[in-house]
Amino acid sequence: MSRIGKRPIKVPAKVEVTVDGTKVIVKGPKGELSRQLPSQVTVSQEGEILQVTRRDDSRICRQMHGLSRTLVSNMVEGVSQGFQRRLEIQGVGYRAAVQGRNLVLNMGYSHQVQIVPPEGIQFAVENNTNVIVSGYDKEVVGNIAAKIRDVRPPEPYKGKGIRYAGEAVRRKAGKTGKGKK
Repeated sequence: MSRIGKRPIKVPAKVEVTVDGTKVIVKGPKGELSRQLPSQVTVSQEGEILQVTRRDDSRICRQMHGLSRTLVSNMVEGVSQGFQRRLEIQGVGYRAAVQGRNLVLNMGYSHQVQIVPPEGIQFAVENNTNVIVSGYDKEVVGNIAAKIRDVRPPEPYKGKGIRYAGEAVRRKAGKTGKGKK
């Protein structure tokens, strides 16, 4: 049995879960999420506990067991607490700002890069160089953070660009120039 798949999911008091066959709908203070799970797993609710079980021991059922449990767990955590990703901007003249709901990046291009958030995503900027992407859907938060990072990924020679908080960037030695003969 999958170690992740057999762990129960505790539902907080403010969260309401509805299971309709393979469709799971989770409502909470931050928002509402729904997901169609694969037919190889079933979700059962007993009070404040959700349990994900698989249909049989075939290979595809074993693969979907842990995945489905993690997806449901992320939905419950997202609508109750939310998720956030932090990004750091490094480089002279590189900065970020929030205008309305949009994120505006000055990254050394001839134009400003504007990123419009989808529904349920908020941007916050600290010290012009730290961007915080927050929302209740973990998948969307991660995709938007990756989209922001792709505007100017960190380069290996000087380390300039946008990186995730705590991300290690491998540095390379530059050209050494010609030595004396």
